[in-house]
Amino acid sequence: QVQVVESGGGLVQPGGSLRLSCAASSTIFSFADMGWFRQAPGKQRELVAMTASNDITLYADSVKGRFTISRDNAKNTVDLQMGSLKSEDTAVYYCRVTTSNLRTYWGQGTQVTVSS
Repeated sequence: QVQVVESGGGLVQPGGSLRLSCAASSTIFSFADMGWFRQAPGKQRELVAMTASNDITLYADSVKGRFTISRDNAKNTVDLQMGSLKSEDTAVYYCRVTTSNLRTYWGQGTQVTVSS
């Protein structure tokens, strides 16, 4: 069984920072890709940042230079440090992991609201 648990969302002012954390656990499999997606009201879910087990990272153009993804393979955690936040970053953020047998699992989502 695989569990994915996110934490760290909340309300932040424009220009502020916030850190999201995701912890994944599995009794059998290791993790390949780990990353973050987001979904704003009325919009499709989109990739924010992703990291592979070999530490290759991928960022959406809209967050490059502002967000940083980091991964701890020993703890099976992936964090998203978000800076210079804008109102358009407001969304529910989801952690997604892919196990070594290529199955994908999602967290429950955490709300990030950027507003003054």
